[in-house]
Amino acid sequence: MVPSRLHAVGLRGWHLHIGSFAAIWLCIGLWMRAKTVDQDERGNAERRALFVGLWPPSLWLVGDALERYELRRRGRLPWRR
Repeated sequence: MVPSRLHAVGLRGWHLHIGSFAAIWLCIGLWMRAKTVDQDERGNAERRALFVGLWPPSLWLVGDALERYELRRRGRLPWRR
């Protein structure tokens, strides 16, 4: 249900895979920036980096589900396993 709606909106699996890699780099960037702020703000900056670090697996798995949906629509993957 969700993959079909995402596909109807125009998202493709590779869009979410690229978003997953972008979230990894954003997490690294936020973590490096957290090391440059003063001690009072460091905890909040590190929590922000950890929060963004949770996005890549979710984006990757949704991208995989969307790719499977695309393959099923083209008839290259059976509907049931």
